[in-house]
Amino acid sequence: MLRRRTRRAEAADPLDAAQEDRVRAVLSLGGVPHGDLQDGVQQVRLRLLERAARGDEAPRDVSAWAAVVASNLAMDWHRARRRQERLGERLASLRQELPAQDGAESRVLSLAVAQGLDELPDTQRQVVVLRFYADLPVRAIAEELGIPEGTVKSRLHTAVRMLRARLREGEVV
Repeated sequence: MLRRRTRRAEAADPLDAAQEDRVRAVLSLGGVPHGDLQDGVQQVRLRLLERAARGDEAPRDVSAWAAVVASNLAMDWHRARRRQERLGERLASLRQELPAQDGAESRVLSLAVAQGLDELPDTQRQVVVLRFYADLPVRAIAEELGIPEGTVKSRLHTAVRMLRARLREGEVV
């Protein structure tokens, strides 16, 4: 039974070995790191399968179509990397601009908030920092991260609730 499934999976593979090599070459020439090439090939394969599942006509030249999709994926990879770099630069500049606070209470609160931020999942910490430290509006955060505004609001709500609970547990607030 396992062999039948394997044969079916091989028969259903929309990319042959030569097409897969071409996709890998296009991604590599597009600047995608070697470690991400297999993910790119899988994305091309997935898009071809999704196209078939929608009932769209198969491309006349699958190899050329796959190369175009791979080229678009390489551009998307660079855009995402640049977006992350810009976010990192903004956060680094904010750290340098933060004024030193006086008083033991404010230091304790700052330390507690920093520890609470460290315990948040990355996605929640990212939106909290962008909203409250970078002072970006929800719409700008959504555009910068490439996610819906509702997702930003949901992550902010959950993160603030978790931070508030942690600060109360530690009797900081």
